Amino acid sequence: MNHKKVRRLVYISMLSSIAFVLMMLSFPILGAYPYLKMDFSDIPALLAVILYGPGAGITVEAIKVVLNYFIAGSASGVPVDQTANFVAGILFILPTAFFVKKMDSIKLFVTALFVGTILMSIIMSILNYFLFIPAYTWFLNAPALSTNALKTTILVGILPFNLIKGFVVTLVLTPIFLQLKPWLKEHVHIAK
Repeated sequence: MNHKKVRRLVYISMLSSIAFVLMMLSFPILGAYPYLKMDFSDIPALLAVILYGPGAGITVEAIKVVLNYFIAGSASGVPVDQTANFVAGILFILPTAFFVKKMDSIKLFVTALFVGTILMSIIMSILNYFLFIPAYTWFLNAPALSTNALKTTILVGILPFNLIKGFVVTLVLTPIFLQLKPWLKEHVHIAK
């Protein structure tokens, strides 16, 4: 293996480990929905996207949820929550992956994160309505939520949670990106 491949593998492994630890440090932010937990594990995945492209970010997202499932487990015994976290993470980082080669300003960077927040919030609301919440209740042998309860959960819980999470991660990542920008310009040749 050449030096660049080894370095890439080391960075992706390191970022995956950091993402896993950050995922374990999650905490609820909406009192009525304690299972919706805020974490900052998408930040290392976004850094992987900036450094090595979308494949690296997806790899970090995948490794963190696999480690989380094997170490922390899942309430349902099936990785429904980890799968939802993985899909949400991918939806959040994809716009940044799309714009990463054009990131010559902080405005474009924040715009990409904003688009990711909106994409994640809308698509995760739809997926939770049709897939994740029904699967979770099925695997827990719990009674299915009524249509009104499911809609309320989506509109009052899932949608605001993902909007808040995306906004907070953007606020935390933006100063990190600004600090890394000179290094990225010199070593990665993607930020000006």
